[in-house]
Amino acid sequence: MLDSYANIDRRYLPQIADRRVSSDGTRKYVLQLHDGALVETVGIPHGNASDPRRLTVCFSTQSGCAMGCAFCATGKLGLTRNLEPAEMVWQVALVGSNFGHRADSAIAMGQGEPLANYAALVESLGFMNGAQGFGIDKRDLVVSTCGIPNGIRAFAEDGVPATLAVSLHAARQELRDKLMPGVRAFPLARLRSELARYNEVSGKRVIIQYLMLDGINDQDEDFEAIEQFCRGLDAHVSLLRFNRADGIPFAPSAFGRMLVWSAELNQHGIPASINKPRGADVDAACGQLASQLNQAG
Repeated sequence: MLDSYANIDRRYLPQIADRRVSSDGTRKYVLQLHDGALVETVGIPHGNASDPRRLTVCFSTQSGCAMGCAFCATGKLGLTRNLEPAEMVWQVALVGSNFGHRADSAIAMGQGEPLANYAALVESLGFMNGAQGFGIDKRDLVVSTCGIPNGIRAFAEDGVPATLAVSLHAARQELRDKLMPGVRAFPLARLRSELARYNEVSGKRVIIQYLMLDGINDQDEDFEAIEQFCRGLDAHVSLLRFNRADGIPFAPSAFGRMLVWSAELNQHGIPASINKPRGADVDAACGQLASQLNQAG
C-alpha cells in the first residue's frame, strides 16, 4: 500500500535506459523495470524547458498494450505485463527529479490501457493526489482510456481523483471496430450510456479524444456521427493530430479541416479544441511510444 513518499518500494525504481530531448523541450524516457520490461514515459515542460513553470508527466500503466489500435505504435508491441502502483509513481518521481521540478500534473496516457489495470491505477492516483504523496490536484490528474464500460462505471462510483478522457477516434461502429479492435466487444451505444452515467454520478465533464486521420475518419459522415454521439453529454472534444510512426499507414488530416471541425462543434454547442502535439520529433507524442532504445540525449 502506498502511504508515503518515503515508503515507496525502491525495488520498483526504474532505470533510465534512454532519454531523448525534443526541440520543444519535451523529454522521452525509455525506462527499464526491475525484471527487464521496458516502458516509456514523457516529461512535458510548460514555459522555459530548463526551468519550467509547470511540468506534466505522461506515465505508462502497462508495459506494451493489448488493445491493438491500428494507429498506435504501442499497439504493435502487444502486452508484456501490468505495472505495479509503485512503478507508476516512480515514473512521475523520476521525471520530476530529472527536470529538477516537481510534477504539477500527471496523465495516464503512456503505454497500456489504464482501466485494464484498474486497482493498481487507482492506488497510484490516490498517492499522486494525496498530501503524503505528490499533492497533485485531482483536476490535474487525467486517465485516458479506449473506453471499457465496466471500468468507466467503477471510475465514477469510486470517486477516483482524476479526470476521465476517452479515446473515441470514430463514432461510426464499423470504422471504430477496424481502428480499435480491442474494444470491439463494447458497442458505441453502451459506451455513450456509461459516459452519460459518468456525468451524472461524478458531476464531471468527460474529455472525448478524437485522432483525425486523413480520408479515414474526417469525412462529413464522421462529423455528423461524433456530433450525434456527443449531443447531450457533458463533454469536451479534443481533436488530435496524427503523429507519424514507423509501420503505421495513416496520414494526419489537413489542419484546415481540423479548424473547421472545431469551429462547427462549438457552433453545435459542443466545446471543442485542437490539441497541440509535443515531442513528435523524438517519437514522444501520442501513439509513438514503442519502447525503442535510441541514442541518449
